[in-house]
Amino acid sequence: MLWVKSFHIVFVASWFAGLFYLPRIFVNLAMVPPESVAERERLLLMARKLLRFTTLLAVPALGLGLWLWLGYGIGRGAGNGWMHAKLAAVVLVVGYHHACGAILRRFVEGAQRRGHVWYRWFNEAPVILLVVIVVLVVVKPF
Repeated sequence: MLWVKSFHIVFVASWFAGLFYLPRIFVNLAMVPPESVAERERLLLMARKLLRFTTLLAVPALGLGLWLWLGYGIGRGAGNGWMHAKLAAVVLVVGYHHACGAILRRFVEGAQRRGHVWYRWFNEAPVILLVVIVVLVVVKPF
């Protein structure tokens, strides 16, 4: 199980790296002047490729996490409230990932109207979620 745990950590870290950078591309896209078509297209290409790669990293991260959860039997019984909270945070991360895909689609369609400041704040969500998840797993506060 230590191999599974090791690869789970690697894939989660890699997944989050993509979730940290993709919204940063959204910040840059929101700042592109309308006449800079080449810059916009280059950023959209980068965002598409990063979303695809990040999604490919999320699948084994979630699969290995499920394997660990089922293998260790964590979360069943008293004193495992931390695991339920962690799973809720993971659901939020998956939702954030999905929201990034929806935002990218709106950028591609030219329908995204939010400013760069909004995306700067949006970019902070995965950092907060990662801190919450790590604290829950390491400290197990409840």
